[in-house]
Amino acid sequence: MDTTNPFKDQPHPIPLRKILPWAFYALLPILAIFHLIARPFTLSPSQSKHSLIITTSSSTPSKDIDNVEISCDYSNGNWVQDKLGPLYTKCDTVKNGQNCIAHGRLDNDYIYWRWKPRNCQLPRFDPKKFLQILKNKNLAFVGDSLARNQLESLLCLLSTFSPHELVFSHGEDNKFRKWHFPSHNVNVSIYWSPFLVKGIEKSDKKNYNTLFLDSVDEKWAIDLVQMDLVVFSVGHWFLHSAVYFYGDKVLGCHYCSGLNYTEVGFYDVYGKAFETTFKTIIERRGKNDGAIDVIVTTFSPAHFEGEWDKYGACPKTKPYDSEEKKKLEWMDAEMRETAIKQVNTAKKEARKKNVWNNVRFEVVDVTKLAYLRPDGHPGPYMHPFPFANGIEERVQNDCVHWCLPGPIDTWNEIFLQVIKKKDMSLI
Repeated sequence: MDTTNPFKDQPHPIPLRKILPWAFYALLPILAIFHLIARPFTLSPSQSKHSLIITTSSSTPSKDIDNVEISCDYSNGNWVQDKLGPLYTKCDTVKNGQNCIAHGRLDNDYIYWRWKPRNCQLPRFDPKKFLQILKNKNLAFVGDSLARNQLESLLCLLSTFSPHELVFSHGEDNKFRKWHFPSHNVNVSIYWSPFLVKGIEKSDKKNYNTLFLDSVDEKWAIDLVQMDLVVFSVGHWFLHSAVYFYGDKVLGCHYCSGLNYTEVGFYDVYGKAFETTFKTIIERRGKNDGAIDVIVTTFSPAHFEGEWDKYGACPKTKPYDSEEKKKLEWMDAEMRETAIKQVNTAKKEARKKNVWNNVRFEVVDVTKLAYLRPDGHPGPYMHPFPFANGIEERVQNDCVHWCLPGPIDTWNEIFLQVIKKKDMSLI
């Protein structure tokens, strides 16, 4: 087993001869028309590694991509008021802790905002289109409770068009579940895996997590052969106290006073978890079993102000303006950058191994737009009617997850635009 340090970094055309001016100008209209007809739908590898830039020809007659914007960077923009509101207000699959309206939250202005990218429009979610693209496919969400939050948002959005049924449920708190949409033969699953790699979660007997960074978590990876599209969303569990192994060697730890291990933080560990995950996917799906598309949803910032169990822990009632908050907080920016870097590295590795047609990697970059929404968390409304007996100083707050409906529905609007691209294998 490789026990080396896993944190170690890893022609212009020939000019034409002289051409008569009249001949050159006569050819220009023909060349322009040919360019519009022949230009392919591509995601250029030379474009910004930090943003999803979708380029498409505006002259195409295809209706399948009529809502995919030209050169759209969905990761930068501003939240604008929207009178239409969400596609849904009630949904049977919402986790109890995110059901803010049913729990008595009265300031419902947070559901009347839409994300407006700087140079384009982000279309409203189209559940019919989503199910058409995923027809006869298996979609899996893998990660922590933010992955589950995004999954439940998607189920609510899709349920406005087509009913679904729960066909599998297993584990504490239903951490492994599968739903089926009979109308399009689509399966949507959730796998609890807060580290992506093999890990032992902390308990009453051991107050730190243990991660094995060279081994993928088989709780989800064992089903890789069945997956057509997988969405990874992890991050917050890496902030907890942990000890890290690579092979038989202890690499160090994070926030583990008294254990006599070297403090190594968590950024490199976070990146290594993605590296091991992507390497496993390329090895197992690169040559066989058809194509798989891999999406990473970037880190979703929390908005605690002061102590988590005090009244007013996340008290904001409207979004920040992007001019008000021009830069991400340091940790949020580092987590975002780490995930994007690993996706770009995986793209290069897939091309190097000539398996790009079988394994595709993309990013749904939501960190900045999530950072601007301190108003969208359940806060004290993670529990029903928390102030029924008056306001108390101590109250449990959730300033990490998102109300449903709420800002996280935008994650899935961008997700839909990603899988509508012509160079994704699902279409």
